[in-house]
Amino acid sequence: MMEGVKNSTENLTLLSRLLLGASGNTDENTSVVSSYGLRQLGEVWGLATSHHVIMRTFPRLYEVMVSAGNDKAEWVHDAMAKEQQRIDRALSFLSPICEVLQEAGDVMVIKSLDHWPDLGSDLDLYSNAQSADVVALMRERLNARADERSWGDRLANKWNFIVPGLPELVEVHIGRLGQTGEQVAITDSLVKNSSLAQFGSHTLRVPAPENRLIISTLQRMYRHFYLRLCDIADSARLVDSGAVNYPYLKDLAQSAGLWKGLATYLVVVSGYVKSYRGEGIALPALVLDAARFGNERLFFKRKFLRVPIFPHAASLYVSEWERLLRNGELQNTLRLSLLPGLAVTAALEMKLTGSDKGIW
Repeated sequence: MMEGVKNSTENLTLLSRLLLGASGNTDENTSVVSSYGLRQLGEVWGLATSHHVIMRTFPRLYEVMVSAGNDKAEWVHDAMAKEQQRIDRALSFLSPICEVLQEAGDVMVIKSLDHWPDLGSDLDLYSNAQSADVVALMRERLNARADERSWGDRLANKWNFIVPGLPELVEVHIGRLGQTGEQVAITDSLVKNSSLAQFGSHTLRVPAPENRLIISTLQRMYRHFYLRLCDIADSARLVDSGAVNYPYLKDLAQSAGLWKGLATYLVVVSGYVKSYRGEGIALPALVLDAARFGNERLFFKRKFLRVPIFPHAASLYVSEWERLLRNGELQNTLRLSLLPGLAVTAALEMKLTGSDKGIW
């Protein structure tokens, strides 16, 4: 058991160096991978897949293994080729799915393409259409069937679809965001400020940088309470690009009760980046002043970088709840009030059955 934890920690460190370091071909990395066999590479691949960083770490890993004279380097090359095939296939489905759903309303890809050139494990979309229209189009035009919905899915007005020939689920968020569907104030800006972007040979609609950061914050700090390497790399790249309008971001996040969580998320990202590349991401004072903690609170457990729920994440939840209440969004406040009970029920179900599917 302890050996497995140690190996996971070492693999996380290796992937972090490859992803965030100035160069993957360092003495530390060369020493680590020089004797890697197929078992160790399989473990690295599993962790990199969970963190959605295969296409951003394996090219460097391949170079380091070749430099170290490891004869298993070709395995890494083949793994990259298979992942690229998966991504190409998913994108070939994504474009026509978006075109079909546009018949009912505005639609864009959220989260999944933030990891580019990597891709998420499912395909996330946002639509402002009516649920019945989305379901009908998916069934009638794409021959898809709806997957079983959990309690959380119903609250969030989220649907998962199984599309013939596509291994990934298509997850459509309809009119709402957040674990309980409590966030509607930011959805207008999500559509209004979206833009087209190129991914390979495909042109797809994606959120503005500010909305991307808000969605990432909702997922990491208010729902899952853990970060993946892709989240850290995605957000760092976005901030480094200079594309974020911080006063606008603050106004938008404050209106949704998410500003403290978003500021904390960015400071956590900056601290983790600094530990591997020597400097963090450049954040303005308004972000630093609002943050409640940094990456010193992160801990690695069960494959991910986790945020303490009590009291840290819990205090962010309370801030969101209070803001929705002050906004007069009574229905959304009630939705969010269901989150603690839902989380407890999911934890009990996980303990008893090994799965929280059907609840969370």
